[in-house]
Amino acid sequence: MFGKRATLVGLATAGLLVSVVAVASADPGSGFTSVLIGRGQTDQSFKIHQQKGNDVVTAQNTLAPGGFSGWHSHPGTVVLVVQSGEFTLFSEPVKGGKCTVHTYSAGQVYLEQPGDEENGVNNGTVPAVLGVTFFNVPHGGSNRIERTDPGNCPS
Repeated sequence: MFGKRATLVGLATAGLLVSVVAVASADPGSGFTSVLIGRGQTDQSFKIHQQKGNDVVTAQNTLAPGGFSGWHSHPGTVVLVVQSGEFTLFSEPVKGGKCTVHTYSAGQVYLEQPGDEENGVNNGTVPAVLGVTFFNVPHGGSNRIERTDPGNCPS
């Protein structure tokens, strides 16, 4: 029994030693930094189809207290991560339909789809900051399509 235990301890020690040597001999970067724009979790699985030739755009959006985004839509799917603060999103299909209202706070992830129009409103006392990635933006074009207030959402 002692022999098997000693062999297992020896193998584990050798494995740790190899791991330490592998990490110590890794190629470190130089002149490289990475800035975390946002991190959150979503309660749904999703896929995004990106068309060849279209752009992917990443931005940081900030809604001041009392501010609003104005009614708009997007040419493709948008993934938004709330970095800090809280805001309320009013949304409905571009061609009309039921208005939905959701409040999002720091750490939450949500999607906006090209068939919907939205207006984000910050009713809080601190800025709402979001990391936003826009897919299928026409090359060199705008990631936002201005819309008029549909009139049936209480934004």
